[in-house]
Amino acid sequence: MTTYEPDVAIVGAGTGGCYAAATIARAGYDVTIVERKSADEAGHIACGDALKGADAFPEAIPKSAIEPAFTNTDVDHGRFEIPQENAVLDIPVPGELAVIDRLEYGKLIIDGAERAGADVHYDTVVQDVIQDDGRVTGLRATRQGDPIEYRGDVVIDAAGALSILQDKADLGDATFDTNVSYSQFSSAYREVLEVDEPVEWDDALVLKPTERAAGYLWYFPRTSTQINVGLGFQMGEEPMQLVESLKRDLRNRPEFENATVVDKLGAALPTRRPYDSGVAPGFMAIGDAAGHVNPTTGGGIAGAAYAGKYAGEAAIEAIETGDTSEAGLWEYNQRVMDHFGGRYAALDVYNILVGATGLDDLMGLLATLPAEKLSDALYSGSANVGLGLKLRTAIKSFDHWGTLYDLYETKGQADRLLDHYEDYPDHPKEFDTWQAQRDGLMDVVYATTGADAKY
Repeated sequence: MTTYEPDVAIVGAGTGGCYAAATIARAGYDVTIVERKSADEAGHIACGDALKGADAFPEAIPKSAIEPAFTNTDVDHGRFEIPQENAVLDIPVPGELAVIDRLEYGKLIIDGAERAGADVHYDTVVQDVIQDDGRVTGLRATRQGDPIEYRGDVVIDAAGALSILQDKADLGDATFDTNVSYSQFSSAYREVLEVDEPVEWDDALVLKPTERAAGYLWYFPRTSTQINVGLGFQMGEEPMQLVESLKRDLRNRPEFENATVVDKLGAALPTRRPYDSGVAPGFMAIGDAAGHVNPTTGGGIAGAAYAGKYAGEAAIEAIETGDTSEAGLWEYNQRVMDHFGGRYAALDVYNILVGATGLDDLMGLLATLPAEKLSDALYSGSANVGLGLKLRTAIKSFDHWGTLYDLYETKGQADRLLDHYEDYPDHPKEFDTWQAQRDGLMDVVYATTGADAKY
């Protein structure tokens, strides 16, 4: 059996894996990315193609290296279609936004990792995790049909939603979050379509609820004539016929008459809070494999890039100090929670409200709310709402007062949760206490919304 011994082994050549690898390689350490796809197929990932925060990316693979994949940088707002109210709601998107060619972007980040000095092993399927006395020390895989092992100081899981590594590893004695189930994820399907004439809304991300309460459709313009169209639904709900539901809506949109399908692909993505802890001895999880996705929008590229940077820097520090324990890797958790983890956890509270309230009534209410406040809530997890605005909203939303009350109560719980994440512990010894307090806050969320416990 062939054995490789890099300092760090990373599973998955997506955004998180490539940014972690580039960070580690630039520091002079040996790092290998293990990728199940071939060199031709690597980087081909189902995605909505919208990149939030396009103006700020980690320096290991700088923005200039991925900019050739930015096909539309004129998008500046979301366009929410609310059929039951016969309304269209335009919501500004703060910061820079781009729609990308996801395959081209995938190739560019792999190239960036290789230029930094990382090795990429394609056609390699991981089958098991190697552990010694509870510490993850390597991987067992098959490469082009031959058995192979990777032994390293640190293993990083960047293998995507519902990663096999977390099923194979024994993480029961670690702080690593194992409170994960399929119902916390969404199933999604998307196509890239070429249309005959430029669409009128090529400066917007178009979103629309499906006929089913747990589903949503999107129409994201890569260019004015090439559109990423897709549909997703929460896995905890009754299954949907994704393709047929999408086709039904497309048939009612004249701009897609005679459209040509360029590409099609499906995937699962987390619509849950980030993992409470993404570390175990010798092991870290990043990106979709750790729930690093905005649970209200499904956006995960920027979060995965920074999680890769933080995991890479934690791995370097652990190797240099000779401490790959949970405590030695713990700063990775802290940096994720400080940057976006707490915000995403607060946003997940609104997902819980949607599940309990039903999308129809909530969308009707949203049509009465100020766009800039919805923008704050969608991207920051909170929004300031003064008395005057409350009164004006109450008058406009007369038919939705019950839902309005639930929304404001939920906002208060989200704010309290966000405050709690600002006190994320400095050491794993303090983790159980912090987690118990957070769970107490979530009990209030469930009581406020009437929702079943999500976790």
